[in-house]
Amino acid sequence: MTDSPSSPGPGGVNRVVAVVPARGGSKGVPGKNLARVGGVPLVARAVAAALGSGAVDEVVVSTDDTAIAAAAAAAGATAVERPAELSGDTASSESAVLHALDVLAERDGADPAVVLLVQCTSPFIAPETVAEVVARVRDGGADSAFTAVRVHEFLWSVHLDGTADGVNHDKSTRPRRQDREPEYRETGAVYAMRVDGFRERRHRFFGRVELVEVPAADALEIDTADELDLARRLAADRATAAELPVDALVTDFDGVHTDDRALVLQDGTEAVVVSRSDGAGVALLRAAGIPLMILSVELNPVVAARARKLGVEVAHGVADKAARLRQWLRDNDLDPARVAYVGNDLRDIPCMELVGWPVAVADARPEVLAVARVVLHSSGGAGAVREVADLILAARTSS
Repeated sequence: MTDSPSSPGPGGVNRVVAVVPARGGSKGVPGKNLARVGGVPLVARAVAAALGSGAVDEVVVSTDDTAIAAAAAAAGATAVERPAELSGDTASSESAVLHALDVLAERDGADPAVVLLVQCTSPFIAPETVAEVVARVRDGGADSAFTAVRVHEFLWSVHLDGTADGVNHDKSTRPRRQDREPEYRETGAVYAMRVDGFRERRHRFFGRVELVEVPAADALEIDTADELDLARRLAADRATAAELPVDALVTDFDGVHTDDRALVLQDGTEAVVVSRSDGAGVALLRAAGIPLMILSVELNPVVAARARKLGVEVAHGVADKAARLRQWLRDNDLDPARVAYVGNDLRDIPCMELVGWPVAVADARPEVLAVARVVLHSSGGAGAVREVADLILAARTSS
């Protein structure tokens, strides 16, 4: 994290830069900007939305935190160190954008034409929304533009004496929703400004201001722990994948290869029920040369027996699964960002947070679904491993 990014980029009249302010301190939700939604840190989601729009030449993350800077760089952004005087609770987002522009101007010798302010706290920014906000300023007649959601609420204010008055309506009449003019609320997600006007006014709204309407489902903003929990649940509901672009696969055993039940036989030994289709999926992955490991807390002969049958590496009776996973990644020289981990229960979460593709079976615990980047259609022991194998192989076929 430096004030002078090492890879110079060209300035220019048509250049568009997005700035993502991401302080390390957050009183409402500690570590918020690194919190994972859909298995991806919030700062990385913001970077991905901007880069995925096709309308942004560079994304800059302004931060005072080395972990955030590392996550930003991994997502494809340039990290700019924010000075201490701009990192407190009272520092404005505008001040972070202006500082980032100064750093880029020193590097490039010129300002970009358009600058975006993109907020980490909006986890469901669509790339096409970013493109539309940029277009309003770069190609249209707007000086600044922002995202907003249509609302029809009746708003009220409360006076010191406790009485209430209508703010956006006459309290003596109650028009139908369809008879009222719509109003719009800022989502806080994306703002675009002409850089020359922004430098002059030092505020995000100036000149001709236009808004880009977004669906209410995309307008969630995270300021509290409850809103973070809601975002994770919504992300789990949205999580689907046509493929998994990974180089290796690690899975839990109970609840992934099995339905999490055990049969206790007359002699006291345990047996489990597994899916033949899972075995076929593993065979396909082995044939493709994809490393696999089963990682389990349980020290149980049935885990080792199943691994031998599948012909895959196994580590069972492991107290610290995350530490064992880190070691396996190092031993196999694997990039964690290109590894999938499939889990179903609370003890899988630390491992899921270590990899780029955390995957949950369909019947996983809600807490596991909340951190998953992909939620399978299949339950544990009912073809979940085969489904993952198919997704991995589909990615290899299309690449």
